Amino acid sequence: MRYKCLVFDHDDTVVNSTATIHHPCFVDFLQEFYPGRTCTLEDYFLKNFTPGFLAMCREDYGMTDADLDIEVEYWRRYVESRIPEAYPGIREIMERQRAEGGHICVVSHSYDFNIRRDYAANGLPAPELVFGWEQPEDRRKPSPFPLRSIMEQLDLRAEDILMIDDAKPGYDMAKACGVDFAAVGWANDVAPIERFMRANCDRYFKTVEELDSFLRE
Repeated sequence: MRYKCLVFDHDDTVVNSTATIHHPCFVDFLQEFYPGRTCTLEDYFLKNFTPGFLAMCREDYGMTDADLDIEVEYWRRYVESRIPEAYPGIREIMERQRAEGGHICVVSHSYDFNIRRDYAANGLPAPELVFGWEQPEDRRKPSPFPLRSIMEQLDLRAEDILMIDDAKPGYDMAKACGVDFAAVGWANDVAPIERFMRANCDRYFKTVEELDSFLRE
């Protein structure tokens, strides 16, 4: 077992959800509440990568906190009836980690109950700890709070953990905690994102198979 704990992001790391659920949801929301405004899938990936979803809504669309409450509720209702598919090979990585006595946790910008539902629906081992959108804004990634809480609750050191994520908030969180970071790029082919990840992250994996091979070394 290379790491005692694998901490997974959820969307576009474990499940294919932005292209199939979250971006279509945002497009529908804009059509209803901001007629004439639009957002391409590539722009959605880029803005979620940095500066992040909330900053995008505030800066690009002028949303207030009250507007954001409406958007989040719209999104919550939308995803309730739509379950994304896990990427092939993810289940096998998780099952091996668990069989070898390791931990599986999640730090995500989706809600805890949606994450656990998606894991169950895709036959994935249930995560031990989940830190999602239900956390106060200052405790969501890139805040170091989730990783520090995982270390404290599971009695782990930074070197025991690998953070696996497709976006910059996860990278920033891992860097702040001294945790190894595996950037993954199987959800999109957006060149600026891939360039940043390859230049700055400990490791970059374009396929699930590449991550699997690394963890087996």
